[in-house]
Amino acid sequence: MKKILMAGVAMSFGMAMSTAAFADIVIATAGPMTGQYAAFGQQMKAGAEQAVADINAAGGVNGEKLVLEVGDDACDPKQAVAVANQFVGKGVVFVAGHFCSGSSIPASAVYAEEGIIQITPASTNPKFTDERPGPGIFRVCGRDDQQGQVAGKFLATKFKDKNIAIINDKTAYGKGLADETQKYMEEAGKKPTLVESYTAGEKDYTALVSKLKQENIGVLYVGGYHTEAGLMARQMRDQGMDTVLVSGDALVTDEYWAITGDAGEGTLMTFSPDPRKNEKAAPIVAEFRKKGIEPEGYVMYTYAAIQTYVDAVKAAGSTDFDAVVKALDDGKFNTVLGDNMSFNDKGDVTLPGYVFYEWHDGKYDYMK
Repeated sequence: MKKILMAGVAMSFGMAMSTAAFADIVIATAGPMTGQYAAFGQQMKAGAEQAVADINAAGGVNGEKLVLEVGDDACDPKQAVAVANQFVGKGVVFVAGHFCSGSSIPASAVYAEEGIIQITPASTNPKFTDERPGPGIFRVCGRDDQQGQVAGKFLATKFKDKNIAIINDKTAYGKGLADETQKYMEEAGKKPTLVESYTAGEKDYTALVSKLKQENIGVLYVGGYHTEAGLMARQMRDQGMDTVLVSGDALVTDEYWAITGDAGEGTLMTFSPDPRKNEKAAPIVAEFRKKGIEPEGYVMYTYAAIQTYVDAVKAAGSTDFDAVVKALDDGKFNTVLGDNMSFNDKGDVTLPGYVFYEWHDGKYDYMK
């Protein structure tokens, strides 16, 4: 009923306004544009803006131009719902977002109710698709259980003679990732020496580092974000520890090294294969760099989310929700992430899994 009423309102406005006002396709990206995780919001914004510019320069979509809205949820669940409702009011038909799983999950309920398609470039918690509220919810990134499986097995074999601590920041992302990593590490025969939680946003980890030192922890697995992990790495080195810090995809930002300095040397993390190394994406990577933007982390994933939606709209011949969902379900998509990308019946992407990266001399690359 709500969709029918909204359609009726749109038609009545159309009587009074020029049809040109409705010639644009309004899409959006949403993430932490402010706050301690703003580096990731800026990655998403950069990817979305470039994708929209490139698509419009190539003629748009079915004769129409894309218009981009940007929403700031600050990785806060309540703010994410508010942003989602604002998008509804602005006539948004597609959202490339959100970043934090704790934001994407509640926002997805709004999008499902309002017939808005959501493709997150970054939210990895399994619940996002396992419990998705409607058929228009997708992701182009991997899942925490996939990432945790890679990390857990790696920790159990690579560091079988070390004491390992697993900690998490109690968020949907951080705890989910830590729990999955612990599960697969234990399945591979290695039990953690210490399991702890911490509060996101803290600055002083003296007590935690002292406990790690007391337990002779050789490897610290952090289920959380780069802001806290960077401080932990620095404070461990300040206390003379050579403990290896291992984490997930939330460390894929140059801001991590800005926090750690040389203390970040040797940090390991899991992330999907680097789309910057995709030869077909080279012209787009060059375009970003020409503008002074390094397309790291989730820049290219946001770009790919928009590419995917646009190709589905072209295949459907319209922005009709059901038609585009069918195109997403049935199609194969060539994006900056690679060719022949598709989605399974949950809305999860079929792409190569996670690999390990290592921070060295201020940059991260595949672990040798």
